[in-house]
Amino acid sequence: MNKTPLALMLTLGMLHLPLSAMAATAPLDLVGPVSDYKIYVTEQLDELASNTQQFTDAIKRGDIATAKKLYAPTRVYYESIEPIAELFSDLDAAIDSRVDDHEKGVKADDFTGFHRIEYSLYAENSTQGLEALADGLNKDVNDLQTRVAGLTFPPDKVVGGAAALMEEVAATKVSGEEDRYSHTDLYDFQGNVDGAKKIFDLFRAPIEQGDKAFAAKVDKNFATVDKILAKYRTQDGGFKTYDNVSDNDRKALIGPVNTLAEDLSTLRGKLGLN
Repeated sequence: MNKTPLALMLTLGMLHLPLSAMAATAPLDLVGPVSDYKIYVTEQLDELASNTQQFTDAIKRGDIATAKKLYAPTRVYYESIEPIAELFSDLDAAIDSRVDDHEKGVKADDFTGFHRIEYSLYAENSTQGLEALADGLNKDVNDLQTRVAGLTFPPDKVVGGAAALMEEVAATKVSGEEDRYSHTDLYDFQGNVDGAKKIFDLFRAPIEQGDKAFAAKVDKNFATVDKILAKYRTQDGGFKTYDNVSDNDRKALIGPVNTLAEDLSTLRGKLGLN
């Protein structure tokens, strides 16, 4: 059975591409970026798991200062790979749902994960009663690692994830509603931007091959958003809390973020993945 590498991959189902993709971008040009993206996601999940363990250890020993210090830097790894995490809706809900998603609010039995812990740490200034939630978060993050390891990454989901990350910033994060107790929203912004840029950079070659001017425009918009976020960096490499960002500065983020989201939403079409 003398098949080319491409034919063999298609036979084995290793490359899940619509036929329309073949006309626009050679499938082999997408194999490498998708493979590299899975490596990136795996590395981010390794960091998430390691940091989550440290975060929950601090909670369980009642060290609220350390828990608060680790909350945002831990979550940022989840934010960077959210489009893949969201493929597992049960785990995404358990790890990252917000109080708005639960009819009974903060006391709902199914309100778990980072934001439920965030409420206790910041609104109640307490670690009491969080042991089970801490153990559950660790379990769910480890489960996510296992599931992602066995996942074949669909190219359209990977490429579409770049726009999804920026759309989420514009739609729900600029308002400050996500980290409403800790006001650590700028960490989330950076995680979303970094995740979107990683996707764009991995697919840069076929994108530039088709439209160099478009690639240059996207690069410029990423630089604009990074420059805005850099204004709020602290000396330790973190960010100021979002309640210190003025309404005018919040509005200043919306335009560049929306522009990026609109541009990135065309990537699937440019790569023949619609």
